[in-house]
Amino acid sequence: MSDSKYFTTTKRGEIKEFREELRSLEKLKKKEAVKKVIAAMTVGKDVSMLFPDVVNNMQTEDLELKKLVYLYLINYSKTQPDLAIMAVNTFVKDSQDTNPLIRALAVRTMGCIRVDKITEYLCDPLQRCLKDDDPYVRKTAAIAVAKLHDINPELVEDRGFLDQLRDMLQDSNPMVVANAVASLAEIQELSGKEVLKVTDGTVFKLLAALNECTEWGQVFILDSMATYTAKDAQQAENIIQRVLPRLQHANGAVVLSAIKVVLKQMASVSDENLLRLWHKKMAPPLVTLLSTEPEVQYVALRNISLIVQKRPEVLTNDVKVFFCKYNDPIYVKLEKLEIMIKLATPDNIDQVLLEFKEYAQEVDVDFVRKAVRAIGRCAISLQEASERCINVLLELIQTKVNYVVQEAIIVIKDIFRRYPNKYESIIATLCENLDSLDEPEAKASMVWIIGEYAERIDNADELLETFLETFPEESGMVQLQLLTATVKLFLKKPTESAQKMISLVLSAATSEVDNPDIRDRAFVYWRLLSTDPEAAKDVVLAEKPVISNDTGSLEPLLLEELLSQISTLASVYHKPAGTFVSRTRLAVQKADELEATHFEDELAAAPEGQGRTRELPATAGAAAVPAAVPAAAPQVDLLGDLLDMGPPAPAAPAPAAPAPAAAAPVASPVDDVMDLLSGLDMGPAPAAAAAPVDPFGGLDAPTPAPAAAQPQSVTLPVVLPPDRGQGLTIGGQLARQGGQTVYLMQFGNAAGVPVDGLMIQLNTNSFGLQPAHQVLNVPPVAPGTVASATVPLVQMPAKVAPGPVTDALQIAVKTNQLGVLYLNDAVALEGLLVEGGEIAQNVFLDSWRALSGDNERSETLPVAVGDVDATLARLKAANVFCMAHRQVPGTSQEAVYLTCRVDGVPAQLLLELRFTRNAQGVICACKSERPDLAPLLFPAVQRLLA
Repeated sequence: MSDSKYFTTTKRGEIKEFREELRSLEKLKKKEAVKKVIAAMTVGKDVSMLFPDVVNNMQTEDLELKKLVYLYLINYSKTQPDLAIMAVNTFVKDSQDTNPLIRALAVRTMGCIRVDKITEYLCDPLQRCLKDDDPYVRKTAAIAVAKLHDINPELVEDRGFLDQLRDMLQDSNPMVVANAVASLAEIQELSGKEVLKVTDGTVFKLLAALNECTEWGQVFILDSMATYTAKDAQQAENIIQRVLPRLQHANGAVVLSAIKVVLKQMASVSDENLLRLWHKKMAPPLVTLLSTEPEVQYVALRNISLIVQKRPEVLTNDVKVFFCKYNDPIYVKLEKLEIMIKLATPDNIDQVLLEFKEYAQEVDVDFVRKAVRAIGRCAISLQEASERCINVLLELIQTKVNYVVQEAIIVIKDIFRRYPNKYESIIATLCENLDSLDEPEAKASMVWIIGEYAERIDNADELLETFLETFPEESGMVQLQLLTATVKLFLKKPTESAQKMISLVLSAATSEVDNPDIRDRAFVYWRLLSTDPEAAKDVVLAEKPVISNDTGSLEPLLLEELLSQISTLASVYHKPAGTFVSRTRLAVQKADELEATHFEDELAAAPEGQGRTRELPATAGAAAVPAAVPAAAPQVDLLGDLLDMGPPAPAAPAPAAPAPAAAAPVASPVDDVMDLLSGLDMGPAPAAAAAPVDPFGGLDAPTPAPAAAQPQSVTLPVVLPPDRGQGLTIGGQLARQGGQTVYLMQFGNAAGVPVDGLMIQLNTNSFGLQPAHQVLNVPPVAPGTVASATVPLVQMPAKVAPGPVTDALQIAVKTNQLGVLYLNDAVALEGLLVEGGEIAQNVFLDSWRALSGDNERSETLPVAVGDVDATLARLKAANVFCMAHRQVPGTSQEAVYLTCRVDGVPAQLLLELRFTRNAQGVICACKSERPDLAPLLFPAVQRLLA
């Protein structure tokens, strides 16, 4: 009968039945019960309360039952770390079983149980399995090392596992070699240390293993070899010859990884005949990737785009395979279009242009526009084919399709810039289509053409007049071109009508237009024309630099970096991995971090006005229930202060004397889930194992001695004074470092005892800020000293506080000696401003106009601005970018227009600062789709201006 029967039950309250069946003496009934439990777990039911009963079935000869129990253990050990230790002895026993499948299963399961308490017991079995006679066990153990490193990197290094992995690169079994490479690569990526270094001695061992391991093993080996640079051309040639057969593999990942190795080694070879041969061999597998489903095609095309940019000769003769099919999705069509442009040569341009012409007559408007632009880009790239491209564009203009005509005019303007004074004969054809222009870019392009060739167009003044009639309503792009074109017309043909036009345009641009760019340019032209017309000619009619087609091209260094990351997301995004992948991973659930997680819940659930250092008393009996006791030292109402709710609570009395060492406190193992999750003992515990602990994991702390020494001064703003920190002073400040938001902290110790075990937790806040790691990398703070820490912060949507945006930042800091300390700080918004917050000037202007008065806030800041350049430089360093700077007409005031963006908030913040130099008071206006951020932005701007 099928196992699907286990998923069809609709019974309720079957936990009791499961428990009875798990305790049955019949082996078959036990096995059926475990299957039912696994099925319930799979569909999302909570069966964690059956943990002891399931674990009792581990010691069995039935391999299927053992696998099921191990699967249950992997799923629930994180929530039951103390009970998981019960399974350790069975794991150790199974790792020495005569059956290699059971040995491998044991070590794999122990690696998957990501609980810090288990790691010490994993080391000995793992070391045995790494040297096991059976290759299946060795390859499983190799992967387990990477899992152990993720939990406890220091332990892996101390026990010499990395050296053992490197030795396994010489193993006789190819799968063991492949898994060792995969494990070392994973460790290297997460640790940032060079633990996998392919050398002359290992490279050919890896190549030998390449032919016999699985396809994913081949990918790992090839990726590692892509980092190796051959010592000479002969070695590079040997490597390529050994890798070339992988190009025929059915798995696209293997093909792309092999191409990555070949491209890397080709850089060391100068023999043109060999290079041509390898180019021919690389083409067919790349073409084959295009016969798959659209999603895989897209990934292949993005990688091919990088390859042909580096070595276009690989696919120059295969341009036809990139012709678009009628049923291709638009994202595939656009990528094919880009590659066709890169592969266009004088030999194949005719068939490429014919294809582009077909695309320009399709029904998808966006694709048609891209096709017309592709024709223009080919004309700019290939001088020999430019005339043929122009002829195709003229044929498209004759179709009189509005959007085709406008796109053709845009690209012809670029062709004129690339080949000045060469194709002016087609201007008449363009002028016939003036009435069809309604898009800003097309209008701006046509105006540029009229102004550039005004002396050759008889009725240039009449043509410009048709545009000038709607000058105030035009977009900024068109207004700028009209302004320049009118000045060009006046300088080239200084007639009476041109003089009248220039007067009207300059007057309108300086008095009626809000755009600072247009006003500034108009003033420049006005002063040039009124003072020195010859100088105006030299400026406006100067010879312009010839443009080139760099659209879609990457910088050489960036291209090399992306080629080394072929077959990864970086090659799909065309961005280095570091720009979109954070190397910071969520920490493994270690004992102390499990406790910190519980503290977070406590912080959120604590009643108002009852903040305290929570500690549990020492008890003598094994079954004693923890009872509330006073705090370790006189303590203010910390949570009350945290929430700003009421006066401090009265001081608590001193605790009772600690129990003698002989009467070690113990607690019930199942009465309190909090205690189960926060035990600190690393060894296997009896039924009543762990001493009571606080939510962060510290045992009962001694009462701090009176202050013995005055600490060095804390230079950051003090957020917890020593009288509230039991002698510990904490300074803190939100800041931006290296493109990441961090919280800078300093700890000044006047408590008389060393302070260690520092951990941090943030309450929910308006920006969802949370520490990337709760454990602070701070050594013990000796009395009279100051220690510093930089806490990287991440944004978690689930931790965004409901309600209006505020700058409240509520923080809890745990120490082993002083318990949990609560403190208040404010979000300094300049610490959240991102580096990529700059936008184009025309976008700024359009956004400013589009936002209504409801989206505007203003405030007068009590600061003065003296040196404007220095101020703007200071703002830019803080990621507040200047869009424009002008003198306010008729006043002594100056206006500066700025923009910035807050991390995690898509809305742009637009600013206007009005001030008189060295005068107190700066008027700051903010427009945004998120006006609720303005009250936080104004203090940030004030701090930056000060």
